Amino acid sequence: MRNITTIARRELGAYFNSPIAYVVVAVFLLLSALLFFNALFIQGQAELRELFNGFWTTLLVAIVGPAISMRLLAEEKQNDTLELLLTMPVTDWQVVLGKYLAALGLFAFAMAMMALFGVSVRLLGPLDLGPALSGFLGLFFTAAAYIAVGLMTSSFTKNQIVAFILGVLICLSLWLIGKVVPVFPPWLQPTLDWLGADSHINNLARGVIDTRDLLYYATIIFSCLLITQTTLESRRWR
Repeated sequence: MRNITTIARRELGAYFNSPIAYVVVAVFLLLSALLFFNALFIQGQAELRELFNGFWTTLLVAIVGPAISMRLLAEEKQNDTLELLLTMPVTDWQVVLGKYLAALGLFAFAMAMMALFGVSVRLLGPLDLGPALSGFLGLFFTAAAYIAVGLMTSSFTKNQIVAFILGVLICLSLWLIGKVVPVFPPWLQPTLDWLGADSHINNLARGVIDTRDLLYYATIIFSCLLITQTTLESRRWR
């Protein structure tokens, strides 16, 4: 556990010592604020549901997740520091988890800033705390899954842009599946509905915490981290 936290602190320091953390967090908060205040002032809705399960917010997270994690392993490969890191007394899993937790911590910082939206709703009217908290949880889990996807694609290549594009394509696929389910045959719709992120975050935005939704996120996260660890381990097979 100590090695994991050491790697996570190192990566968080690297984030905040470069413009990437400030740019990604600022853009995410700015666009989230536009979506929130659009619902507040134009639609006249003093609530957070549109922010959590809206079309644009989930699309934004599908791009931000890979943007946060694209450099984590690709940069190490490009700078030839990955082998040096892996020769230290750390396991592949510790490297993967440490880097993943750092990216997750950066997004958690951005979501902490989003708490101001909840304060705004509370000042303007009653805030349904249950759906608000579960909505935040759903958005965080969605980002956690997309960050895991981005970390996985970062392990495939030395090029951060390639890692970002691959990550976005996979995340957009998960994002898009839930929106095109009705065009498929009825017998296939339940499977596609489970694969897409829409139904899961929509349930949480309504305040419904279902173990099937938690299992969905856990499956994506674990699968991507396992593939990442296997990719790192494959260097020994060559």
